[in-house]
Amino acid sequence: MKRLVVAFCAIGVLALPAGSMPATRITVFAAASLTQVFPRIDKAPRFSFAGSDTLATQIAQGAPADVFASASPKQTELLYHNGVLRRPLVFATNKLIVIVPRSNPAHVSSIYDLRRKGVKVIIGAPTVPVGSYTRQILDSLGITQAVMSNVVDQEPDVKAIVAKVALGEGDAGLVYKTDAKPAGTRVKAILVPGWAQPPIRYEIGIVRKSSHRAAGQAFIRRVTSLRGRRLLVQAGFGLPKRPR
Repeated sequence: MKRLVVAFCAIGVLALPAGSMPATRITVFAAASLTQVFPRIDKAPRFSFAGSDTLATQIAQGAPADVFASASPKQTELLYHNGVLRRPLVFATNKLIVIVPRSNPAHVSSIYDLRRKGVKVIIGAPTVPVGSYTRQILDSLGITQAVMSNVVDQEPDVKAIVAKVALGEGDAGLVYKTDAKPAGTRVKAILVPGWAQPPIRYEIGIVRKSSHRAAGQAFIRRVTSLRGRRLLVQAGFGLPKRPR
């Protein structure tokens, strides 16, 4: 009787159309700034969003990730050279802006206003990409010392900066322009001079220990497809001329 049941089950599976077979569900570790757009590109994977440095450390320590998308090449390239990640590729770009609470109590109208005494500034920690890019911009503008003296908090990812500024816990923060959009009217955006912007490149790659390499490659193809690139642009990201 048991053999008969098993036989019928096997026949049933074989009779299913190819498209109805359960798909492999991968785990994607991705920079916090990709929280809104990645599920729009593909809602199937399990996503873990956080600061790129935190995710890179977890992957290096053996966390069960299949794909890693970082807001900076620093993390992906290090994992690649250490044999943890397969060769990554650039799939998006970004820019930094200043955000202020909707009421703008400190009357900030320019990044140079962050030098004023008493302005409470929130930035990313130096180890996370947004924090590193912030420091590069301040250095380019020659205002590092004055602004850093006003820093009241350094956050582990860009989402935390947006949340605190939106709540009025800071007078201003430096974030990716893609993160101001989801915040809606809770914050106002102030542009940073283009000439001071560092090149912000997002890279993505497959974790070598992943047992779902084909599914990981399929996810990356969706991210770099015409639809994926269109959704990235709609979210405010820039694009490389071609994935490389």
